[in-house]
Amino acid sequence: MDIQSENRCFGGVQGVYTHASTTCKCDMTFGLFLPEEAKDGPVPLLWYLSGLTCTHENAMTKAGAQAWAAEEGIALVFPDTSPRGADVADDEAYDLGKGAGFYVNAIQSPWAPHFSMWDYVATELPALLGETFALDMERQAITGHSMGGHGALTLAMGLPGRFRSVSAFAPIANPTASDWGRKQLSAYLGDDETVWAPHDATLLMEANGFDGPILTDTGTADQFIDLLRPEALANAVAKRRQQAVLRLQPGYDHSYFFVASFMEDHVRFHADHLMA
Repeated sequence: MDIQSENRCFGGVQGVYTHASTTCKCDMTFGLFLPEEAKDGPVPLLWYLSGLTCTHENAMTKAGAQAWAAEEGIALVFPDTSPRGADVADDEAYDLGKGAGFYVNAIQSPWAPHFSMWDYVATELPALLGETFALDMERQAITGHSMGGHGALTLAMGLPGRFRSVSAFAPIANPTASDWGRKQLSAYLGDDETVWAPHDATLLMEANGFDGPILTDTGTADQFIDLLRPEALANAVAKRRQQAVLRLQPGYDHSYFFVASFMEDHVRFHADHLMA
């Protein structure tokens, strides 16, 4: 693993690291914020999964999460959103290929050789983090924005017992019924829609639910709200009587101004459960 940078940040360290991924078969980069408490022993970990077109850097520099994580003594990890490199398949569209991994393991050509983002986030990167840094991997939580909100919800429900809490900012909540989903799931996984179901938060909520608390925020002025389908997830939550707080925030859009506005709420939400 190579250190790209390490900067003092709110009493802790914001680092950026690159490693050779055996899962994605390319070099992968991630950001990791360690609070000051990590000097004395392992600290809880909050995952942040980013959205379409993003890298590890967007939330790391725009969301302001380190300030609140430092107060709570929580580490933050910011994975990349897809494999990268000259040999990695790509598409001219912004919502497919590099920057658009959708947190699935692709099984279709030309994506299958590298696009294994589910295994990367679920297995390879956690193992690397636990072996290398002062992190308490028994205390994990997960959040994300847009495509990353989709990833956070599906990973939380798809890996029972892994995460103590899950939250999301403007998640793609029902991708099997949205153009932000059907296009990517068919490209990566093929046309059999039964294979898509484990990657749809609404369908997972109907089938399994989550063994912990959920928080989501979506702006009422989000320019992509019809693609996000928050009402589908809300209906599934109500039918299951799932422990959840699903908020619509008046006037907010899809940008990082929105994410930053409610980041404190989300970090505090996770801290309550990580520190319990």
